[in-house]
Amino acid sequence: MQKHFVADCEERPGAAWLDRFNAGRQATESWYRGEGLADPPSAVECRVALKRHMPELVPHYDHVCALVGEDDMAHRILSHYRPPPIPHGCSQAVWLGEGGPALVRNYDYPLEIVSDRFEMTCWFGRRVIAKAQRPWGGCLDGMNESGLVASLTFGGSRRQGRGFSIILMLRYVLETCRNVTEAIATLSRLPVALSQNVTLLDRTGAYATLFLGPGRTPAVTLLRACTNHQETPSGPDSALRQEVLLDLLSVPTMTLQTLIARFLDAPLYSRRANFTTAYTAVYRPAEGRVEYLWPGKVWHHSFDHFNTGGYTHDYGDLMP
Repeated sequence: MQKHFVADCEERPGAAWLDRFNAGRQATESWYRGEGLADPPSAVECRVALKRHMPELVPHYDHVCALVGEDDMAHRILSHYRPPPIPHGCSQAVWLGEGGPALVRNYDYPLEIVSDRFEMTCWFGRRVIAKAQRPWGGCLDGMNESGLVASLTFGGSRRQGRGFSIILMLRYVLETCRNVTEAIATLSRLPVALSQNVTLLDRTGAYATLFLGPGRTPAVTLLRACTNHQETPSGPDSALRQEVLLDLLSVPTMTLQTLIARFLDAPLYSRRANFTTAYTAVYRPAEGRVEYLWPGKVWHHSFDHFNTGGYTHDYGDLMP
């Protein structure tokens, strides 16, 4: 199976964003409606929630709502408020040795759902490089030019609450926070819709992994490796991947390059159709640069030199 990715600079959403939104509207609405979204929120309720919890984003939200026009469902979708439960994979680790600090992560998800876009934006005068995800503003992982990195994994529970998608929360953190301390405070006060983990790292080497979810108090840990469970493993696959990462980080002779190479091998690297490792990312906040990797390909980007263009990766025949 092949998938094409693009890297682009877009200071803020405009006509090109609207074209992309319209082209993916059906898929995006399907994501938002999902299964189990009983009693869906109104557009008014969505905006009120956004204004209450992330008021800095409201002018940008109003801007994209104006771009799509009088479309109640689109306005709900763009709010990211109360999305349906959708589990996904992912593994990530914090490296503090030579060549660090760095955050290395695999994003595992069905390829047809993963958006094709890596981007550099500048909504508030602070540049952000991120792996974007539909419908608007979503970030699967990213870094801002203050030197803060944030990356997510699924937390293991399908419980749903009245909150926001984690991908918008990561965008908010990268737009408004400068370091791990500020990001912890922000994430700890925001209502999240689903069980999620977020690993944070900044240019000083400060780091944290947060366990978030509806109906629970946020937990702030110094866990340097995170997969798809919180305090208790949710399955053998997640537990195995986390154990592998913790073992790697404990090896005295481990290097960053060796750690990255292991992310491209099983059991961290997945070739399952339902949870394919779509890409690997290596964020280096002290240097303001990131590499997105696939077997045989490294795509370098930085705030000083963001490589716009495209790349098509052949994943081969995926396993069921």
